[in-house]
Amino acid sequence: MALPRITSPHATGSNRTQQVMLQVLLATLPGIFALTWLFGAGTLFNLLWASLCALGFEAALLAARKRPVQFFLKDCSALLTAVLLALALPPYSPWWLTLVACGFAIGFGKQLYGGLGQNPFNPAMLGYVVVLISFPLEMTSWPAPHSIGLVEGLGHILGIASLPDGWVQATALDALKINKSLTINELHATSPAFGYLGGAGSEAVNLAFLAGGLYLLHKRLFSWHAPVGMLAALFVMSLLFWNGSGSDSNGSPLFHLLTGATMLGAFFIVTDPVSGATSNRGRLIFGAGVGILAYVIRAWGGYPDGVAFAVLLMNLAAPTIDYYTRPRTYGHRKPTNGFKVGD
Repeated sequence: MALPRITSPHATGSNRTQQVMLQVLLATLPGIFALTWLFGAGTLFNLLWASLCALGFEAALLAARKRPVQFFLKDCSALLTAVLLALALPPYSPWWLTLVACGFAIGFGKQLYGGLGQNPFNPAMLGYVVVLISFPLEMTSWPAPHSIGLVEGLGHILGIASLPDGWVQATALDALKINKSLTINELHATSPAFGYLGGAGSEAVNLAFLAGGLYLLHKRLFSWHAPVGMLAALFVMSLLFWNGSGSDSNGSPLFHLLTGATMLGAFFIVTDPVSGATSNRGRLIFGAGVGILAYVIRAWGGYPDGVAFAVLLMNLAAPTIDYYTRPRTYGHRKPTNGFKVGD
């Protein structure tokens, strides 16, 4: 099967790469504000350190490849990767964890394949998955909302001290996955990880990223197909396998939409024009695949949130999706007489 050659979607035009990246960065501000309100300066420390690490790795690798460093740093793609990765990491993450995540994101997720426009995987999600698999304890140490002091948080970042036990809690997805006996109502009443509809605090964070995503849709920086496909598939899957409030329930549709990295993934990850599908029909299929896989991993997999894994798996499928969803050439009819596209 010969895969189609598709022009990079960011080379020229009024939406130059830097302008697009800056608009996406602007759209992350509501989510940054929500995370900062919940966890204090930890999110800001993540953002600052991840940005320095990503830009440093980008500059070093560009210099090693004898590419113009300043020119490529100006497109802000490395900065956006750092921001998305920092928002996905737990607040007050150890400095070395962020360093490793950014190194893999820029080195193995982007520059290894030739730079922006040639990477088959989403760099931020690749860096996130590498540290999630390698350091599961640190990646699941999320602080309880409004609990971390600045001094204690800095001590944890620098590796001087660990966070007190009472300040670290399981997320709502973690609590739901390991639950074997309590009903959903009992979990909401006894576990501080649960909020009104989703996880404690993550409801506000998801609504904030939803607001940022709607802003990007309004600016027409991407089409609606991938985010709607993901959210609709996640909603349908959670509705089909929702067992009410029983102890074996996997959570309601609203719970899954407002918990974890759902809205961040739907509007800032699956809309990546490089590692996703390119046609509108392909984007819809791509997004739906991410939503289905994210629910399968959440409900029956080994990790509480499956958005990052789902995105990487669908990145692998994107070329095949593009092959079978290519729009017909203008002026040509659809293939007939048993011939398929590409014959």
